[in-house]
Amino acid sequence: MEYRRLGSTDLEVSTIGFGCWGIAGGPMWGDQQESDSIAALRAAADAGVNFFDSAEAYGNGYSEEIVGRALKGERDRVILATKVSPSRLAPDSLRSSCEASLRRLQTDCIDLYQIHWPEPPGDPEEVARTLESLKSEGKIRHAGVSNFGPVDLDRYPQGTFVSNQLAYSLAFRAIEYHLLDASVSRGMSIITYSSLLHGVLTGKYRTPDDIPPGRGRTRHFSSHRPDVRHGEAGHEELLFDLIDELAAVGEEAGLSIREAAMLWVLAQEGVATLLAGSRTAEQAVENASVADRRMDDALLRRLTAAGTALKEALGPNPDMWQPESRVSW
Repeated sequence: MEYRRLGSTDLEVSTIGFGCWGIAGGPMWGDQQESDSIAALRAAADAGVNFFDSAEAYGNGYSEEIVGRALKGERDRVILATKVSPSRLAPDSLRSSCEASLRRLQTDCIDLYQIHWPEPPGDPEEVARTLESLKSEGKIRHAGVSNFGPVDLDRYPQGTFVSNQLAYSLAFRAIEYHLLDASVSRGMSIITYSSLLHGVLTGKYRTPDDIPPGRGRTRHFSSHRPDVRHGEAGHEELLFDLIDELAAVGEEAGLSIREAAMLWVLAQEGVATLLAGSRTAEQAVENASVADRRMDDALLRRLTAAGTALKEALGPNPDMWQPESRVSW
């Protein structure tokens, strides 16, 4: 496993992190046995993964509870990250959310405490003061954000946050327009999520019709699909052209589609860790092993070029789910 420094902190995070949304199950991910989730979390830790990212919104705290049960005896070798909902940023609410997350995670300190979305905004000065108080009390070590654009970041005092968690994959490169530079120039590391586009970039689904309804709601897909709220035509043909190219490049390099997609993200500027969700111990080990693989620069450039048409079609909006972006850039 490779490790990279997170922002200006002393945290060395594994380049493959564990994204803990899927272990909560629910409509997006489908039914999930808790025993499988616990096995996956423990297998990831044994494989060298030390960064585990959850949120109070994942299953209404259930994801945090599973993480707490699975990793209670591993606290000295894991870095725990979680997120507070933007509706909970008033001082008393922020504090009570943090304390509830601490209880569910069964720990006395959260290593990275992040604001999940920038809207609705709190009072930035007040939020920063509350986060600083939580740090001084030893309840959190560092603060970060998720889905924040440069306008969102500018509302807060410089140095408040050490990282920005953003949707970033070969199939969704909106952050390259504005958000990536805005974060890196502030000394913040990038934590990537949806880097496999909810499993679409694994090669498991070979046509748009194969995509389960819950995973076909982003702006890549037609607005005629169930529960889609973006109202756009989608770019399904471009997406599957890219998957075909991923398969071709992966075959040349001796990599699976999933491995090629993950290695491309890890090669990009500012990325400290890629969050990969795992539903079983086997998946966790497979994801962790990507850190040991390599792809040469020529193939990386070829994938970058292959994804350019889709990048331009989706444009600079970093919100995958709706055209009225919740992220200000």
